[in-house]
Amino acid sequence: MIVAGKRRQTADQILANSEAAVRGFAERGVVEGDAVALLLRNDFAFFEASLAAQHLGAYAVPINWHGTPDEVAYVLIDCGARLLVAHADLYRRIAGIIPDGMVVLVVPVADDIGDAYGTNAEARSVPSGAENWTDFLARHDHGAVPRKCAETSAMIYTSGTTGKPKGVRHRPDRPDFVEIRAAIVAKGYGLIPGFAKVVLMNGPMYHTAPNRYGMFAAAVGADIVLQARFDAEEMLQLIERFRVTHMHIVPTMFVRLLRLPDAVRARYDLSSLKFVVHGAAPCPPDVKRQMIDWWGPVIHEYYGSTETGLITTIDSVEAIERPGSVGRAAPGVEIMILHPDGRAASVGEQGDIFVRSGAMGGFTYHGRGDEHDDMGRAGMVTVGDVGFLDADGYLFLCDRRRDMIISGGVNIYPAEIEASLLAFPGVRDCAVFGVPDAEFGEAICAWIETADGADLDRDALRRHVGQQLARFKIPATIEFTRALPREDSGKIFKRRLRDPYWKDQRTAIGA
Repeated sequence: MIVAGKRRQTADQILANSEAAVRGFAERGVVEGDAVALLLRNDFAFFEASLAAQHLGAYAVPINWHGTPDEVAYVLIDCGARLLVAHADLYRRIAGIIPDGMVVLVVPVADDIGDAYGTNAEARSVPSGAENWTDFLARHDHGAVPRKCAETSAMIYTSGTTGKPKGVRHRPDRPDFVEIRAAIVAKGYGLIPGFAKVVLMNGPMYHTAPNRYGMFAAAVGADIVLQARFDAEEMLQLIERFRVTHMHIVPTMFVRLLRLPDAVRARYDLSSLKFVVHGAAPCPPDVKRQMIDWWGPVIHEYYGSTETGLITTIDSVEAIERPGSVGRAAPGVEIMILHPDGRAASVGEQGDIFVRSGAMGGFTYHGRGDEHDDMGRAGMVTVGDVGFLDADGYLFLCDRRRDMIISGGVNIYPAEIEASLLAFPGVRDCAVFGVPDAEFGEAICAWIETADGADLDRDALRRHVGQQLARFKIPATIEFTRALPREDSGKIFKRRLRDPYWKDQRTAIGA
């Protein structure tokens, strides 16, 4: 069963609707290898349309609905979507940029979603002249289901290391991948077929991690509770009400949960929790320790990427023993740390993280041939992360190479500066990145989200960083804000902060 607000859909209903969608998609010309674009929040239709696309051997392409119309149009055109399924309010935003000839199916916005996002009554309804998803399913609820092809996974668009977003296509499952993937899902997510479980989902499924987690949860027969939009206390209410056992969340949610007053935190029974996994962003060790102290040893972490899937896993006991580690290689995964010249790094020595996974079956960037081969060595690939392995094979992340700041020829990784700033009283969160500098090429800029009532001093912050890190890592520019721009997952939109600084620079050089 899937629960959303006051709405309920049984697994049989979801399956029946997905089968109706299979027939309807096939009638509209969707065939194996095609793309079916989804501009949807987490809802029944997301599961129904994704399952239908998989059944036909097509690729479901979830689109980040926070994007501008131009950004959405880019994905629609690049993936060559034959068909688009969109929530009514999101469809209205991009109706004028949909490519000619694309089939569009519009999903009414349910009250639980509309209320969470402040959508007015008119925007929740399907516009006149548009094809209603509910009616579409009703017209195709009988008849033979087309032959099932090899199932695909979703094609998620990722920015990669440079340039425009790229659609990551994994080859359809082969029998030899299935066993390894099942082991990874059990180890990394705690999702094991045949065991009763209730999953709470609140991360947007246009992101790789929530998408895979949600679809795996459905595949193993879990009951799924959809939280329309993350709210810390509401999450606790839902855990208690539905006796939630499994969750996938991000570290920002931990931070917001820990800010709840003690009386609120003690109000709810969380004893049903069995396996809470987090990933997608670094988690400060002290935050993780506080969550383990509160929720018990149910906290797990993974590290992975859109291209490779899960790479490492770590449980609560290991995390306490090795603060800051993201764990050891998942089943079927090999990890190497290499220098730019290809030399293997020594134990504890930083370098580029290269990975080979036996569960993903290789990948391509849609429409870009073998471009990913430029990322690899000896059959292994890197997605631009920098880290090191300790003597026991535990991986520690240092930063993203693409986020690296090069100032005066020196490589500077923002993550260690952010960690220093987060330890300063009154700093709720922060983002550090490079901005143009005429003398050094790049200078360090820090945007800081201040805690309520905090009145921070820039010089005091610089002294604090200088006491912990080298002087060249002290931010030259510090800006304060009450709220950093974020995605629904809680991750900071660092690009929105960084791009305005580089706009004039790109214009000057004709970019």
